[in-house]
Amino acid sequence: MEASAIVSITLRATVSPTESPEKVLAAARNVLGNCAYQVEEEGGRIALRSREMGCLLKIHDQLRDRQVRAAANRLLLRMRDGRRVIMLLNRQASTAGVVALCTSATESPLGPLVVEIESDKPETVIEWLTTH
Repeated sequence: MEASAIVSITLRATVSPTESPEKVLAAARNVLGNCAYQVEEEGGRIALRSREMGCLLKIHDQLRDRQVRAAANRLLLRMRDGRRVIMLLNRQASTAGVVALCTSATESPLGPLVVEIESDKPETVIEWLTTH
């Protein structure tokens, strides 16, 4: 990743009444892997926040290993909004440690994990996630 790209990463999830907050948090941690982030829990919501590109490494590696980079590139370009790139991840797959992109929130029965990446160079972030 280009060192000059500045990022702010937020992973959000709602916790339904039928879910364990610990399991939702574990699924979120599976996505970000071993990196520095802050955890916020409040009112049935969980958020993990970081400014480290390393928090995207697991997503990067899984997109490469599962050979879905071209489809992921198209989806992320479509989900880009100015400086922000939004990824919807299947919550159940994340619980198993698998990064599975959703095209809409309805593809994840309990609601997706939402990864929002804000960057001064969003195209560079998308390129790094999906082409290297």
